[in-house]
Amino acid sequence: MRDLKGPQFLHIMTKKGRGYEPAEKDPITFHAVPKFDPSSGCLPKSSGGLPSYSKIFGDWLCETAAKDNKLMAITPAMREGSGMVEFSRKFPDRYFDVAIAEQHAVTFAAGLAIGGYKPIVAIYSTFLQRAYDQVLHDVAIQKLPVLFAIDRAGIVGADGQTHQGAFDLSYLRCIPEMVIMTPSDENECRQMLYTGYHYNDGPSAVRYPRGNAVGVELTPLEKLPIGKGIVKRRGEKLAILNFGTLMPEAAKVAESLNATLVDMRFVKPLDEALILEMAASHEALVTVEENAIMGGAGSGVNEVLMAHRKPVPVLNIGLPDFFIPQGTQEEMRAELGLDAAGMEAKIKAWLA
Repeated sequence: MRDLKGPQFLHIMTKKGRGYEPAEKDPITFHAVPKFDPSSGCLPKSSGGLPSYSKIFGDWLCETAAKDNKLMAITPAMREGSGMVEFSRKFPDRYFDVAIAEQHAVTFAAGLAIGGYKPIVAIYSTFLQRAYDQVLHDVAIQKLPVLFAIDRAGIVGADGQTHQGAFDLSYLRCIPEMVIMTPSDENECRQMLYTGYHYNDGPSAVRYPRGNAVGVELTPLEKLPIGKGIVKRRGEKLAILNFGTLMPEAAKVAESLNATLVDMRFVKPLDEALILEMAASHEALVTVEENAIMGGAGSGVNEVLMAHRKPVPVLNIGLPDFFIPQGTQEEMRAELGLDAAGMEAKIKAWLA
């Protein structure tokens, strides 16, 4: 082609898994695999146990679709990873895989919302970044009721730097009309999905992590009061404001330090009254999130305190200002001080 004159177009036909027979026969399963023996082609079986947050989402999606024929679900080529296989089979006329076209997924959802449907965009945190302009211009400015189910929020593990869900709270929090929810367990996740689905004044987002849920009881679905957190434990001097699924680790720290523990639930709108109450009744505050500290939920708490001239010390715990490397979720949380031992050490060093 180098020797040809004028514009040239080279179309290369590829085949997923080419050269490795097991992958050629089952390209979807072999898209992202753990360590396995290539000579046998056998992948390790799931350990079972608790359902993943993706499964929790998929079950809620099917449950809701059975009751509301206006529900439409969209994914940019992540059916399996987002827990949408069962939905795609039960409701094929309401399932849209738009392929690796995140911008189109969001604008398509906007069009469905304008047409009177109830669109849900199931998307990984790192991939939603690609459609930021569409979230702003096509959804938020028009105050359209699009629900973003943001999977793989926080540390993702083996997929490494490109897939870490480190920034969604930071890049969504500044968008007007956006409601952002951070569940602390699978039951909260279901309630928040239900709340977002029935929120009609603008877009909403529920962010949840890769991996298994914690095993709490699932209660009947009901709408949560927008922008309201709940106090989980009363302590003294120190209050920990937790955003999301680091709650079990934060609870251990609160117990050890006899601190108040708050499940903030909403990143936007923040429960300003509760934040001010905690500031007035404690000597110091700690915010906890699995998102970049810069611009994240903790930054929002800082802004509330500054706006109300409350000079209470605040420690923000979250993801540091570098790209998180590859490693298991447990390894990276321990290395970054986001497990119970790491959080407690950070707090003690800060208070010393």
